[in-house]
Amino acid sequence: MRKLTYFIACSIDGFIGDPKGDATSTYQYVAGEYLEFLKAEYPETIAAPGWPVLGIEPGTPHRHYDTVLQGLNSYRIGLDVGLTSPYAHLRELVATRSLTESPDPNVELIAEDLVGRVRALKAEDSPLDIWLCGGSTIAGELIEEIDELVIKTYPQVFGSGMPMFGADFAPRDFTLGAVRSFDNGVLVRTYTRKR
Repeated sequence: MRKLTYFIACSIDGFIGDPKGDATSTYQYVAGEYLEFLKAEYPETIAAPGWPVLGIEPGTPHRHYDTVLQGLNSYRIGLDVGLTSPYAHLRELVATRSLTESPDPNVELIAEDLVGRVRALKAEDSPLDIWLCGGSTIAGELIEEIDELVIKTYPQVFGSGMPMFGADFAPRDFTLGAVRSFDNGVLVRTYTRKR
């Protein structure tokens, strides 16, 4: 069975954006050694328009994911600049009740039964997993379906903002796996859900 991985960036204090979800202050850290790591280890998580800019060749094999799932607020970042399929190299799904028609043939909209759709994706026969890109609300809705966390922590404190999970309080346990630190202060930790 495939895994659902919440591959997400956050501040030291666990916020994925300011109260409106803006995380542009962290973009300064996506450079140097850390950027090279992302290009080599997670190329499919880089938006399609960034591939030629960063020298990622078309057809570069995906290392972890063949499907990306995101909420409307995450998807809207690209949509607002005319990018209707930001991850055109992946199968894209957007959880939304407000968009009623997909702006791109590569983007599937999910309006109902998000958990059921994710369970169907996880049951598919594929060697690659599913990337939960964001945001907080759908991460909260899918918290029981998340098998792995890859948390990219940037060396900033927000103080308040959008939490990683917009969910009711209930402790869930994960086991720490790989930890990687970078010269610019970014820390990448991988956790596996305890079952």
